[in-house]
Amino acid sequence: MNIKTRLFVLLIIFSFTTQIFSSSQSIKRDLDKNIDSLMQKVIGWRHNIHEFPELSNREFQTAKKVADHLESLGLEVKTGVAHTGVVAILEGGKSGPMVALRADMDALPVEEMTGLPFASKVRDKYNGLDVGVMHACGHDAHVAILMGVAEFLVSVQDKLKGSVMFIFQPAEEGPPVGEEGGAELMLKEGIWKEKKPDAVFGLHVTNAPNGTIWYREGASMAAADPWKIIIKGKQAHGSTPWDSVDPIMVAFQIGNNLQTIVSRKLDLRESPAVISVGSIHGGVRSNIIPDTVEMEGTIRTFDPGIRDQIFTEITKITKNTADMAGASVEVYLPNGQSYPVTYNDEELTKRVLPSLRKIVGEEMVYRSSRSTGAEDFSFFSQEVPGFYFFLGVNKPDADPFNTPGNHSPYFLIDDSALPVGVKSLIYLTTEFLEGEL
Repeated sequence: MNIKTRLFVLLIIFSFTTQIFSSSQSIKRDLDKNIDSLMQKVIGWRHNIHEFPELSNREFQTAKKVADHLESLGLEVKTGVAHTGVVAILEGGKSGPMVALRADMDALPVEEMTGLPFASKVRDKYNGLDVGVMHACGHDAHVAILMGVAEFLVSVQDKLKGSVMFIFQPAEEGPPVGEEGGAELMLKEGIWKEKKPDAVFGLHVTNAPNGTIWYREGASMAAADPWKIIIKGKQAHGSTPWDSVDPIMVAFQIGNNLQTIVSRKLDLRESPAVISVGSIHGGVRSNIIPDTVEMEGTIRTFDPGIRDQIFTEITKITKNTADMAGASVEVYLPNGQSYPVTYNDEELTKRVLPSLRKIVGEEMVYRSSRSTGAEDFSFFSQEVPGFYFFLGVNKPDADPFNTPGNHSPYFLIDDSALPVGVKSLIYLTTEFLEGEL
């Protein structure tokens, strides 16, 4: 190869590298210029969504707010996906891969106790009960962040290589019993039928130091299976318990015996597991032994074999315990929607970490322990490589060991942490599309 040919090859390589560099860096420079004005909108959206929360599969006003915003950006929007979900696709100026970004929209049946000026006063019906409704898990932040990300990416559309699917998902907390919903239903209805994304990203705010990012490769969050047991005995007066088959006593014994599954039946060296009783209902009066008690709870696992073993043991222990007392039982396992393990693609995780460290610094990105919480983002990451991470949103001076966490009526989000969420999703998206991850 003569010197002229070498120079020509080097010029081509330099030109190609410069194009990648200039496109990616240009987008980041635009973000730096506009982040303050963008965040004013994001914070305003969050406060409004927080003040008017909606339960799973009932996110009508939230979905309308999202859809109106996306349409105002010039995007073609699909609404009514999995009841109230909203989906839009942004086509970049150049051809390339597709990234999906997901935010969940639903709130919880929790009465807010934060005292914020925009605190929720909303009440609704949940399982037949009158309840307060609150964004106690931070989904208001997720929605507002993704609305901001969509607005910015539309502003740099011509510079994007590839496309971005924005997924605003209902019912992450689980649809009402008897209904379908959430990520599983969105996939069932075919949001990825025409084209699957090459990767999917999502985040979750949590009570951790302000602006920190937490991740775990592989199995990061547990599979979740709700269960229900109905114990049927024989009613009698409380003064003559010998005339009864007492389902309350059977419930006590079942509750105790279920804990022996984890402590005595499973080899926990391989994979942790949790069995919890969350609800017991039976009886209406102090001096009447009832004929029926209902128990409900949850199972958390990281291994399908452990999950199957727990199912078998719960059924066996429950029926044997009831038989010994002369009662009968009905076991519903799972009872309602189950979530699989939330799995972060290991190769993708390695590739995204440098991008996140550019935003907050090496010392602010932490590898976390596995969480026994569950997420239906897991349905998306079963289909394509996914990465799901946590954003710390405590006040800068807060003690994380004494700060109310997700699902607490006192859970607080400090808005100063939200720019990290916006930047993270934008960096991950643009660098993935440019092939820099």
